[in-house]
Amino acid sequence: MRQAQFDAQGSRIRWTEAPGEEPARVYVHGLGSASTVYHAHIAARPELAGRRSLFVDLPGHGISDRPAGFGYTLEDHADALAAALDAAEVSGAEIIGHSMGGAVAIVLAHRRADLVSRLVVTEGNLDPHPGPTAGSSGIASYGEAEYVTGGGHARVLEKVGPLWAATMRLADPLALHRTAVGLVRGTEPTMRRMLQDSTAERVYLQGVRTGELPGKEGLEAAGVHVVDVPDAGHNVMFDNPDAFAAAVKG
Repeated sequence: MRQAQFDAQGSRIRWTEAPGEEPARVYVHGLGSASTVYHAHIAARPELAGRRSLFVDLPGHGISDRPAGFGYTLEDHADALAAALDAAEVSGAEIIGHSMGGAVAIVLAHRRADLVSRLVVTEGNLDPHPGPTAGSSGIASYGEAEYVTGGGHARVLEKVGPLWAATMRLADPLALHRTAVGLVRGTEPTMRRMLQDSTAERVYLQGVRTGELPGKEGLEAAGVHVVDVPDAGHNVMFDNPDAFAAAVKG
């Protein structure tokens, strides 16, 4: 486990790391998740083994600190991730981001292009105000106090199912709520526009069971390689690990 300071209060973002060849692959989890849980089984596959791999837990999640005074916006998370990569002396990395982590990866590439050579985004948030079925929308529908201390967090844990709840219960409720609000609010320019304008190699994975990716044609016209993954929903790395690993390998 390694760590780096990401705010003026000395809070630390942490990651676990496997040594190997450069460029590094950096795995970033989704809302209420943890990077090793969702990606370690992929990084260990024979076709991907041997590459330096970092499994980063964003602020408020997993093994990272959860300061109460932190904003937890997408920009805040991207800056914290940049602090981790700077401390690890990583540049030109391949960033593999799932869901909210995909949005953070896109913002990172926009703010610190030197850190990113390739983006592999799995069902990442691209637009503000996602539909009501999205996890971020459900969490953000609560007020902050209602979610953190008024029973909202417990109600969400009951609804999300045992797989997601296993990691969400380890995340800080305040961080979850503020992160969800930031996802719903989005960025300026939007994550979609940042992804389209990025000069990095870009891959976007969409599980077929999730449905058609809105604005797919515009992404492809901008040079984003969109992969519709069969037999997969939102958690492509669990539902179809063969296709996921193939996309990461490139």
